[in-house]
Amino acid sequence: MISCKEATRLVSLQLERPLGFWVRLQLRLHLAFCIGCRRAEKQFRFLRQAMGSWMSHSD
Repeated sequence: MISCKEATRLVSLQLERPLGFWVRLQLRLHLAFCIGCRRAEKQFRFLRQAMGSWMSHSD
C-alpha cells in the first residue's frame, strides 16, 4: 500500500491531471482506510474551489 505522503501527493496531482488506472486504484484503496488522507483530499478540493471563486471575483 502507498504511504500517506504519496497519497497526499497523488490527491493534489489528481486535481491537475487524470491519474492512471493502477495509481488511481492504489490511491482509492489507501483513502478507504486512511481518514487523515481523506481529510486532506477534502481540504485540497475546498482550497481549489475557494481559489477558483476568488480568482473569478478578482477580475
